[in-house]
Amino acid sequence: MPVPTVSLPTSAAPLQQVADPKDAALRQAAIDLEASFLSEMLKAAGLGKAPEAFGGGSGEDQFASLLVNEQARAMAESGGIGLAESIYNSLKDSQE
Repeated sequence: MPVPTVSLPTSAAPLQQVADPKDAALRQAAIDLEASFLSEMLKAAGLGKAPEAFGGGSGEDQFASLLVNEQARAMAESGGIGLAESIYNSLKDSQE
């Protein structure tokens, strides 16, 4: 079965690197905020919850939240849903 190719919308393209350290800090703050948002959305959607039949106890619950946080961070750093770019642009505009 062939795997279909998936293209990201332009708003979800990976964020461009910036030369100015102040802009880099703003961009990182925007990525961190989007990662936190995505993490909460993934948790609300039930990602990381063990099925009833294969429950691994409290240790599994603790490590599952770490996995969800890292998945959200990876999503945000690769473009996410475009929220970081909007936040970055707003922060940049507010500084000017």
